[in-house]
Amino acid sequence: MKPDISIIIPVLNEPGTIQSTLEYLACQSTGKTIEIVVVDAGPDKKTLKAIDLKNLPDRLLKTATSDKGRGIQMNKGAELASGSILLFLHADTLLPEGGIDAAFSVLQNPHLVGGAFDLGIRSSKWGYRIIERVATARSRITRLPYGDQVIFLRNDYFHLIGGYSPIPIMEDVDIMQRIKKRGDAIEIIGKRVQTNPRRWEKEGMVLGTLRNWILMILYLMGVSPHKLGRWYK
Repeated sequence: MKPDISIIIPVLNEPGTIQSTLEYLACQSTGKTIEIVVVDAGPDKKTLKAIDLKNLPDRLLKTATSDKGRGIQMNKGAELASGSILLFLHADTLLPEGGIDAAFSVLQNPHLVGGAFDLGIRSSKWGYRIIERVATARSRITRLPYGDQVIFLRNDYFHLIGGYSPIPIMEDVDIMQRIKKRGDAIEIIGKRVQTNPRRWEKEGMVLGTLRNWILMILYLMGVSPHKLGRWYK
């Protein structure tokens, strides 16, 4: 049976995360048929080796390897995907309950080509509530949601516009800019995904947020994503 939606997960060194993410997806209540495509850029495939299929009932799982780079990995996943909708999920991010059906429902509107969700961060620290609110306002004003907001697009439309650019950073902003320039419409769903705060925790909440803003501003000013990618590491 052809799936209604394909969930594409690019991974790199995520053996401790991938199983819980997949099991969470398997427990999602949905009336839709889904497939999951995990694309590993690790040379040793340790993320794929960490997957235990016994706890993943009623879900079609495909796996692949590719060169490093989220854009490259997600394009590889899209090549293997057969769902009419492609949903791109980071390995450390969880969909909200009902998120699969919500994405499918959005694209019942023929005037929309895709969408994303509001950002949520899995931490009780009050500072993250500010980051969430700012991210929500930014993405709704600019119509440029980030990848950790779980971007989804029609399969045929994704291939029509050439998929993600094979750049080391800002592949999510790049594809949204192209959609915006075409005059095509997306919808940002008022449900919060829950992403892991590990990068903020490692770099510091304030410094991590400022770093993200600076990278975005420099990219929009025309700085090469290859140069930005070296700064992001």
